Amino acid sequence: MSKRRVVITGLGAVTPLGLTVPDSWQAAGEGVCGIGPITQYDAAGKKVTLAAEVKGFDPTRYFTPMEAKHMGRFTQLALAAAKEALSDSGIVPESLDLDRCGVIVSSGIGGQAITETECLKGAERNWDRVSPYYIPTAICNMAAGQIAIHAGFRGMCSCPVTACAGGTNAVGDAFRYIRDGYADCMLCGGTESSITPLSVGGFTSMKALSQAKDPSRASIPFDKERSGFVMGEGAGILLLEELDHALARNAKIYAEFVGYGASCDAYHMTAPRPDGSGGAKAMALALADGGVEPEAVDYINAHGTSTPLNDAGETAAVKTVFGPHARRLLISSTKSMTGHMLGAAGAVEAIFTALALRDGFVPATINYQVPDEACDLDVTPNQGRKVPLAYALSNSLGFGGHNASILLKKWEGGQ
Repeated sequence: MSKRRVVITGLGAVTPLGLTVPDSWQAAGEGVCGIGPITQYDAAGKKVTLAAEVKGFDPTRYFTPMEAKHMGRFTQLALAAAKEALSDSGIVPESLDLDRCGVIVSSGIGGQAITETECLKGAERNWDRVSPYYIPTAICNMAAGQIAIHAGFRGMCSCPVTACAGGTNAVGDAFRYIRDGYADCMLCGGTESSITPLSVGGFTSMKALSQAKDPSRASIPFDKERSGFVMGEGAGILLLEELDHALARNAKIYAEFVGYGASCDAYHMTAPRPDGSGGAKAMALALADGGVEPEAVDYINAHGTSTPLNDAGETAAVKTVFGPHARRLLISSTKSMTGHMLGAAGAVEAIFTALALRDGFVPATINYQVPDEACDLDVTPNQGRKVPLAYALSNSLGFGGHNASILLKKWEGGQ
């Protein structure tokens, strides 16, 4: 039996570049840097003072005051993005078999700000007086749960927690769930909002974050002077749909989802294998899953975190999988603009990859200045490029050795 085909028919995002997909994609095309001074807490005197915050997000535009009060910020961002994706898709939930519609949305840390607040409250007052809403608003899976409640989707609802690979695992798992016949529609993606003293402090103490004071020299993937990632926040949600289901309702199609690969380094808690073999395996699996030769791929949206180990290892991984074709690939890291949104990163980058295919445009790796011999491929420095694209990969690699890669194909009507 032939595999069912899966397409992307709806997109939603809240990012450091904009509060919608069109605004975020326009800013990415223009090379806007979404990084600036931390405003969500007083970072004065701290080693890390920059982050990529979502700016101007007003929960009351999307929810009643009571609804907003009973959601963590990461859930608010996710549900706002899900509402955009549903509206963008033109789908009418009441017309669907809701038992065949599901949700898979990742979050790496969940309601960290709520945990910090309630911990202080419990220590100062009494542990029996923490909010009864603490647990249901802080747990990572509540974004997925709230989206399912809003959409009425009664199929599988899940939350992969695979650190920075989570958003890509979520969309990849949703793709397979539809392809293998278990669902017709899936809302999927990732969300994160953990720009908090404890989260930033934890990443700072392990020397994972950039301590740069200049936003233009903070998140600089593949640059020889890179020194760590910049914490970001946001959410990205995609509506995936079985092809015939989408065609039957004359849906707008952004791209076809054709392959997914996942692997584990089984090596170290936080460091990737230096040779990038785990990431290479995920890319190779995605290509094999889609039945696509490496030479057919035109673009890779790289994990590209701006850490010394990741960027060199990912470059090595690309060379392993693509051989001589690696020199012809266009590669970029949109984290140079959005910072690293952790569990949301792969989802937002999947959206950017789909739009890159649709528009024939590769967004730049901005603020690139100093070439690194260990990262010597074409990373689309500083200026995006208009170029025909047929296939594109998007990579995500996470603490714990998690590696995930998805393969998308440009949609040509009627293909």
